[in-house]
Amino acid sequence: MNTFDFIALGDITTDAFIRLKDADVHMNHHTKELCVRFGDKIPYERVEVVRAVGNSPNAAVSAARLGLKSAVITNLGDDQNGKECLESLQNNGVAIDFVSIHKGKPTNYHYVLWFKAERTILIKHEEYDYKMPDVGKPRWMYLSSLGENSVPFHHEIVQYIKKHPGIKLAYQPGTFQIKLGYEILKDVYEISDLFFCNLQEAQRILNTKEEDLIKLLQLMHERGPRIVSITDGPNGAYAYDGKNAWKMPMYPDPKPPYDRTGAGDSYSSTFTVALALGKSIPEALAWGPTNSMSVVQYTGAQKGLLTRDQLEQFMKEAPDFYTPTKIL
Repeated sequence: MNTFDFIALGDITTDAFIRLKDADVHMNHHTKELCVRFGDKIPYERVEVVRAVGNSPNAAVSAARLGLKSAVITNLGDDQNGKECLESLQNNGVAIDFVSIHKGKPTNYHYVLWFKAERTILIKHEEYDYKMPDVGKPRWMYLSSLGENSVPFHHEIVQYIKKHPGIKLAYQPGTFQIKLGYEILKDVYEISDLFFCNLQEAQRILNTKEEDLIKLLQLMHERGPRIVSITDGPNGAYAYDGKNAWKMPMYPDPKPPYDRTGAGDSYSSTFTVALALGKSIPEALAWGPTNSMSVVQYTGAQKGLLTRDQLEQFMKEAPDFYTPTKIL
């Protein structure tokens, strides 16, 4: 069996980006809401279809583009959408050895309501029979978004890693995993070498209104992950290893973001890849936002992902202020 550097586990989908032009954003109890006229015909500018995306496939493509031997564990239906997702993975250098195809099942298909630089995604995870394949002993596994019937699968993953203790786990919880909170997936948190979320997600997972980033990092670290990284939008990214904490500003955008889809995936996967390549935590903290800066300049989560040469060139050209600051 081939030995992989990086194997991502999670659901795959096709995203249909529907570019809206006749909409508004309103605040409702501190929550932004996308508003269109109810019961009316709403014009849109165009639709762009992007295959083989989702948190984990995005991470697998990111790792492949940065030079790692990358694969994905995911599930597809036996439809045309699934065939095109497979082709997209292969075209992006991601091995499909562990892709399961389910006869009579559709492949996930999501609709992205794209307004200005932000997106609201209509999601539906098909219920697949999740099983942990024998993947050998990859250096890193990267776990992210899965469907609502996947709780037993999470525990299978934990048992596999315990049987192969040389494997490191990066965990970037998706929507359903965040909704579950900490207790149900406690064993996943405890075995994670690396954990990613944003500030609001951390508050939901921890069931707290705490806003201080250092305290949130510490609280999440207490749940088990060896290294915790929390992002805070334009305020930058943070990382903590149990002793030291660092803050990193955003890499300056060359022009206003075009589409923010995949910014978090590119940050988390690039941080993980940096550690896999032997970089320090501060170095990884600088790599992540650089790739995110590139991704948001394009439609979808993968088109703007950088090669290692491209990323290192951006690092050379970074302004003086783009450097990690030790905050603890």
